[in-house]
Amino acid sequence: MADEHDNDVDRTTIIETDRGGGGGVLAVVVLIIVILLLLFLFRDQLGLGGSKTEVSIPDKIEVNIN
Repeated sequence: MADEHDNDVDRTTIIETDRGGGGGVLAVVVLIIVILLLLFLFRDQLGLGGSKTEVSIPDKIEVNIN
C-alpha cells in the first residue's frame, strides 16, 4: 500500500514589502494643483481679488498756451 504522503508539494510564500502608494499621492497632488488653479482663475467671482483700483482718464485735456 502506498504511503498517503508520497506527493510532497513545495509551496512558496511571496511577501510584498512595497505597498505601491505612489498613485494615490500623485492624485492628491494633481487635485491640489487643479483646485489652486481654479481659485486663481475665479478669484474675482469669489471675492478674493482684493480691492480694485480704478483709473479714470479724461476724454479731453485742455492746455492753455499764452
